[in-house]
Amino acid sequence: MLETQLRWAGTGAEDIRAGIADAISETERIVAALAAVPDAERSFENTVLALDSVTDLITRASGRYGFLSQVSDDEQLRAVAHEEEERLDVFATELGFREEIDRALKAYAARAQTEALAAEASRLLEFELRDYRRNGFELPAAERAAIRELRERLVSLGIRFRRTIDEYDDAIHITRDQLAGLPDAYIERLKRDDDGCYRVSLDYPELHPFLDAARDAALRSELFRKNHNKAADSNVELLEEAIAVRHEIAARLGYDSWAAYVLETRMAKTPDAVLEFLTDLEARLQPKLQSDLALLGEMSRESGGDGTVGIADYRYLTNAVLRERYQVDPFVVAEYFPLEAVLDGMFDIYQRMVGVRFEPVEAPGVWHEDVRAFDITDRESGTERARFYMDLHPRTGKFGHAAAFTLRGGRLLAADAYQTPVSAIVANFTKPTAESPSLLRHGEVVTLFHEFGHILHQTLTRAPYSRFSGTRVERDFVEAPSQMLEHWCWQPEMLRSFSRHHETGEPLPEDLIERMIAAKHLSSAIATCRQIYFARLDLAYHGPGEQKDTDAIARELHPITGFDFPEDTHFQAGFGHLFGYDAGYYGYLWSRVFGDDMFTRFETGQMETVGAEYRQKILEPGGTNDADHLVRNFLGREPTPEAFLRDLGLDSTIIVLR
Repeated sequence: MLETQLRWAGTGAEDIRAGIADAISETERIVAALAAVPDAERSFENTVLALDSVTDLITRASGRYGFLSQVSDDEQLRAVAHEEEERLDVFATELGFREEIDRALKAYAARAQTEALAAEASRLLEFELRDYRRNGFELPAAERAAIRELRERLVSLGIRFRRTIDEYDDAIHITRDQLAGLPDAYIERLKRDDDGCYRVSLDYPELHPFLDAARDAALRSELFRKNHNKAADSNVELLEEAIAVRHEIAARLGYDSWAAYVLETRMAKTPDAVLEFLTDLEARLQPKLQSDLALLGEMSRESGGDGTVGIADYRYLTNAVLRERYQVDPFVVAEYFPLEAVLDGMFDIYQRMVGVRFEPVEAPGVWHEDVRAFDITDRESGTERARFYMDLHPRTGKFGHAAAFTLRGGRLLAADAYQTPVSAIVANFTKPTAESPSLLRHGEVVTLFHEFGHILHQTLTRAPYSRFSGTRVERDFVEAPSQMLEHWCWQPEMLRSFSRHHETGEPLPEDLIERMIAAKHLSSAIATCRQIYFARLDLAYHGPGEQKDTDAIARELHPITGFDFPEDTHFQAGFGHLFGYDAGYYGYLWSRVFGDDMFTRFETGQMETVGAEYRQKILEPGGTNDADHLVRNFLGREPTPEAFLRDLGLDSTIIVLR
């Protein structure tokens, strides 16, 4: 049996292999029992609920063993965890092609028509039947077998693609003088070569500050290009194979593209709706995009340049405008955001908002010494609701971005008990040293608030079934609850409450907060058009046609960004979202419309009252209802894009969203 207590410390390769084998064995036992039930005796419990218990079992096995592929500091253990996670993913994929499960579901569905199923139970049955239909159970057996093999191939390609990105290592090697523009605290943390040169890697805590502030344009360009060629030697080929496999699956199932297949179950429903949304937004952004670029061109000339704004320069020039025109220096602002102060402030805001307490606990079973554990309890009742872990600093081989991982989902157990959800936030913020604390740039503060929003969604769920637990909502809505919470990082009262200068203890000065907010829309059209480009790239890769020249498409669509294409680069090779968010990257912009609109309810005050409704109507239901219903229920009206457009610095003319 899969162990119920999550404990990673001391886990060895054989433990991982045995744990995954046990999970597979237990799943096979459940499936065999499910299939053996006589049709006349089928019930929701012995058929549909039994299948949902398999979903939970696989989630827990992945959280206990496969998760180590992302966070272990042991290279060999990560490799074994990757291998076993792939085995589990392939097995889970294969379950979707089991004829005995499809037969059992259909047999129960025929009986269920005479039963008065609760809405959530009926939805679960509907979704399970839909899954098997979308796996080809209306097709001949030979076709289903071919689709199953293709899906298993996709699992393997995805794991290889992501592993190559996570393990890719490249850097520039430069002298102290070439680091001009960067603060001492940044420089002191860089590794040095035997010859004394400093090594600036592609890890976010090193990459982004360098692109933001290094005065040497040639070095910024060199580092930018290295990042845009991350994993290119292998991943371009892997991606193009995956695109072909996806298209073949979609074609065999009767869809004209992978995008059409994927979007059928999303809020957007069709590729045409997504394309219309993106192109309409791009058109509305054009005046501000030209204004943004012109402003950066002015700054280039003021800085001794020729007014040209290259794609590797826009972050530096944006920050130069921020410093010169608004007197906001991101590194000075970071001095007011030591990690511990930000965590304290974020915890205070979220605890008040959703009525809980985050209580630190001793957890000797964590996977690394940097990890901290917290229990979530209801503020009024003291009832324990969930646990989360925080793993916030970079190390070799670790997952390279910021994300929230479900390690154990919530679900209703027998006798009305509820399985305690467990999640982990994994990020890569600068690690403190004996000389200086971890100081977060404001953008990193926003990232922390965003990712912890996913933790709230995952851990405060009260969905009765694993299938709908936590963030298991439509993929083009899943970011909305977290995007909504980013707005706390722009509220003056909140900024004052959790900013604390790491030396003096003083909060952010009032005039600095005012200047930060005044500069909020600086280069907003550039940033959003880049997001549109990524979304259009993803949509084009997964449109009709099996063979795609991903380089050619990347070049063709690049004018959306407002910049010339950086020749001889292959950004898509390091674009990890193309596995997992394939045909779905648009969801970041799509869901932001809803997230920005939802926050308007908090702008009226009454944080705790509105927060209680947010918890009850958005977080707790998970995927038990369609996202558009959840949003309307929380807002008390139809959603509008006004807040979204306002947050970009645009007017509120209605955009296409249907």
